[in-house]
Amino acid sequence: SITMPLSRHTGQIPESNWTLTFREMTEPWKGTVGCFGVAVFFAMTIGIISWQALEQSPEEWVLRGRDGGMLWERRRGALVLRALPAGRAVAAIAVGGVPAAEPPPPRDHCWHDGRQFCYSWEEDAELRLSLEPPAAPGTECYGVRWTPLRPDVTLKDCFSMANVSWYGGPSIRAQRWPLNGAESPAQPFVSGDLGTNPDGFGPVLDRYFLGSTGVTVTVAPDVPLLLSLESHRHFCLETPAGRAEPLRYLLCISSDHLVPAQIATSPPPDWLFPPRRSPLWRYHGPEGSAAKIKRGLRSLVRRLKRHGLQEGVVALGERGTVILAAAERVPSERWKRQDLALVEPLQLSITLSPYASITSPLFLQSLHQGEAAGYWLSRQPRPGGSLIPVLTSWKGQLCARLNVTSEAALAWYLARARRLRQALGATYMIFEGVEGNSFLEQDVPPPAELAGDGYTRLLAAALATLGNGTVLSAGASSSHLPLFVQMSPLRSDWSHAGLKGLIPSVLHYSLLGYNFFIPDTVGGSLAGDSTGDPELFVRWLQIVTFLPVMAFGSPPWLCCDSWVLNLTRQCIQRHQDFVVPLLLKYSEEWQSLGHPIFRPAWWLSPTDPAAFTIEDEFLIGDEVLVAPITEKGQTWRDVFLPGEGHLWMDTNSARVFDGGTILRNYSASLAEVPVFVK
Repeated sequence: SITMPLSRHTGQIPESNWTLTFREMTEPWKGTVGCFGVAVFFAMTIGIISWQALEQSPEEWVLRGRDGGMLWERRRGALVLRALPAGRAVAAIAVGGVPAAEPPPPRDHCWHDGRQFCYSWEEDAELRLSLEPPAAPGTECYGVRWTPLRPDVTLKDCFSMANVSWYGGPSIRAQRWPLNGAESPAQPFVSGDLGTNPDGFGPVLDRYFLGSTGVTVTVAPDVPLLLSLESHRHFCLETPAGRAEPLRYLLCISSDHLVPAQIATSPPPDWLFPPRRSPLWRYHGPEGSAAKIKRGLRSLVRRLKRHGLQEGVVALGERGTVILAAAERVPSERWKRQDLALVEPLQLSITLSPYASITSPLFLQSLHQGEAAGYWLSRQPRPGGSLIPVLTSWKGQLCARLNVTSEAALAWYLARARRLRQALGATYMIFEGVEGNSFLEQDVPPPAELAGDGYTRLLAAALATLGNGTVLSAGASSSHLPLFVQMSPLRSDWSHAGLKGLIPSVLHYSLLGYNFFIPDTVGGSLAGDSTGDPELFVRWLQIVTFLPVMAFGSPPWLCCDSWVLNLTRQCIQRHQDFVVPLLLKYSEEWQSLGHPIFRPAWWLSPTDPAAFTIEDEFLIGDEVLVAPITEKGQTWRDVFLPGEGHLWMDTNSARVFDGGTILRNYSASLAEVPVFVK
């Protein structure tokens, strides 16, 4: 047996005695003690892990403000933005590009500044969170800045769609409201032509996202950005690989959910011009020569007059405009008088673009004058070399594109546009091809001022000087300019790429500040499986009656019977008498407060989850609700009446209903569109 002095404290056992005694043990005893030690070690380890799991929160505060704060969630490596005092989660951001399993420790590299939190993942990236000045009254904002520490680190933050509906961002081919139902691979966040790249982003976008929890995400304008959308999971902000560029954005929350103060994405406009009272008729007649075009225009005008549609604007496409402009290089007074009378009593709209075919007289003349280097976008030359125009495809031709960074080129282009407008007697000018980045398309580094959507911004600012009869095919940070924006073409069918995508597009454009837009022509301008369908034409007509401009491609007498023709006249009259005064009223509110004219149902029901996903209704201001039919063959629908405590009157039947309710199976014959006045 082993005897030990009882008077000696076990913590003071001399090492020599302990080791001597252990050596005297028999082998079985040694094994028993060893196993016991291992068991104690494992028990202590499991206990510590259990204590951490039970006692330590899965989230850790890293930066707190007055109304909210940022937390780090250890389990999935995510930043969580919560609103105080209730701790309601308003955004969850999964972090990519850094080891997600490694949580930031409590140690804060910016501990001396209570308005910041900093942490570095060694050799990967640095995160800096900061409290920033509020973007609008009643909001609190947090700056997020990721800085890569190696060139091969790709920064990627993904915003969860779980329990959050997201709005804003890009326009897409089959527009969704909210964005949760959209799908897109990671691609540069740059405006594009959906006709040539249907899987890309459309012509109107903004680095601004609004969540139904009352959060906004605004990405810095100088950040090279990729965006991906994964349906009903998340959307991701990403930096290009190998560029070592920081990712910067601003998160803002409000004490309430969705508040009007958050909606204004750009300064309210300092201009105001009325929506177009008269419809727009697109010319699709012969374009073989100037003589044929003039005969076709006069024929269209005669038929419009014969059917009692003698008001409006006849829109001539780019090809027709080029042919008329080239018929006589220096128009005589006689030519001017003839063209001024081309479409009387209607007005004429012409179409231009910033492209010139390399075989066109316009481009060849600039070469002859030695101006090609300055007037057209060009690659940066090698030392001692000369500028070479960047060539791109436009409507099937190899073209050069106007250099919008050259004041001389812009002055030349604007002077030419004014001359054409005067020579052809045009009231309006439509500019196509404003969207896109020609350098990005060819994987050529652009000049700094043309990064991202710099081309669209610069050209829009220049074209705004032509007056309020100017229409652009794109918008990027240009909603404050006195310009109309042409919506993307839609298919002649009932899908989200056709009629169902019209109202989501209206809400998207208006949210981003583009309230004066020209929708695609009634019935859709792209071939679809319902081309020439009278029912589709009627349901489309009923929606555009309540928009700023009614545009027609195929006249109603070509697709439909006399009943549809009469309905078209009635809708045009309703647009002039009822809709235009309403749009003027809410244009003033847009000008003073920045609120959109066309509003979603949640504008009056900001805390009702049922309102967040309604994509087939829209409000004009706060007082008119339009709930059209967008399903083929349907003569009824459910109608959500927003605004608990409000009363809504059906303009067709004069019946009155409570707001905050849903009218089930509400009747809407082919001749009717449900419209309610508050």
